[in-house]
Amino acid sequence: MDKALLSRTAAGMVAKGRGLLAADESSGTCEKRFKSVGVECTEPNRRAYRGLLFGTPGMEQFVSGVILFEETIRQKSDDGVPFAEALARKGVIPGIKVDKGAKDLALCPGEKVTEGLDGLRERLAEYFKLGARFAKWRAVITIGQGIPTHTCLYANAHALARYAALCQEASIVPVVEPEVLLDGDHTIERCEEVTEATLRATYAALAAHNVSFEHTILKASMVVSGKDCARQAGVDEVAERTVRVLKRTVPAAQPGIVFLSGGQSDVDATAHLNAMAAMPGLPWPLTFSYSRALQNPALNAWRGQPGNVAAAQKAFHHRARMNGLACQGKWTAALEKQAA
Repeated sequence: MDKALLSRTAAGMVAKGRGLLAADESSGTCEKRFKSVGVECTEPNRRAYRGLLFGTPGMEQFVSGVILFEETIRQKSDDGVPFAEALARKGVIPGIKVDKGAKDLALCPGEKVTEGLDGLRERLAEYFKLGARFAKWRAVITIGQGIPTHTCLYANAHALARYAALCQEASIVPVVEPEVLLDGDHTIERCEEVTEATLRATYAALAAHNVSFEHTILKASMVVSGKDCARQAGVDEVAERTVRVLKRTVPAAQPGIVFLSGGQSDVDATAHLNAMAAMPGLPWPLTFSYSRALQNPALNAWRGQPGNVAAAQKAFHHRARMNGLACQGKWTAALEKQAA
C-alpha cells in the first residue's frame, strides 16, 4: 500500500473545477444507449465512441479522471496508444470499474447484491499494471414496500468494504458507490432516511475492514424525490437534504465526494451539484462522476457518423465545462442558454 500514491491520486480526482467521467458502461448498457441513436453496439463502435470522448480537445480542464470498462482499458486510440496511457498523458487519471454487476439477493425479493470479489486481488494487480490508479464498485439500493432490508444494506456494505480494502492494498483508490435508486414513487423524506441508513452501514463496514478514509472517495447518490412521486422536490431542497445526510455520515477525513447523476436530466444534475457546492462550511470538496449527464448530448450529436465527431466533442466539452463550474458553485442557467 503506497500511501503517498493513494493521497496524490485521491487529491487529483477531486481537484478544483474538475470531476470524473464515468465511461464504464457495460456492453448491455452501451447497447441500450447506442440503440437509442441507431448505432450498432460493436467493439469497433464502442472504441470509436470512447476515443471521441477521450480525444476531446481541452476536456482535461474539467475532467480529472475517467472510469473505464474492462474492455476499454485494453483498447487503443486511433494512433495506437492504449487509452489509459493517452489519458495519463493529458493529466487525466485512468480508473477501472471492477464489480461484476448487481445480482438478486437470495431470500430478499426485489433486492440486489453486487458480485465480483472472487479473484479481485489478482485483477487489481493487473489493472494497476495497465495504468489504473482508482477503481469503482457500485452497490444498488432499491426503495420499495418494506425495502431496503437490513440484510440488503449489510450485504452490500460488507462487499463494498472488502473491495475497498483490496484496492488500498493494491495502491488503487477505491470509489465506493452505494447508489440509492430514484425509481419508485417514494417521497424525498423517505429517500433521505434510506440514504442515511445506507451510508451509516457503509462507513461502519469500511471501518471494520480497516479501510483508510483518507484514501477513499465516496460516489454518492443525491437525495431526490422518487421518479414517480407526485411532489418533485426543488433544487434547493435536494441540495439541503443531501448535504445534511452527508455531514451526518461521511468522515471529514475523506478527500472528497463525487456524485452520480442516476437518471436525472443533464441540467438537473448540474443544477443540484451547483447548489450543493455553493453551500458554506463543507468539510470536503464535492464534484461529479457523471455518465449519461455528461455523455447524452455527445452521443446524440455523434450517431455513429465520423463526420459528426467535432460536433459531438463540442457537446461533450460544453457539459464538462458546465459541471466544472457547478462543482465550484459558479454555474448559472444563463450559461446554458449562451452556449445553446
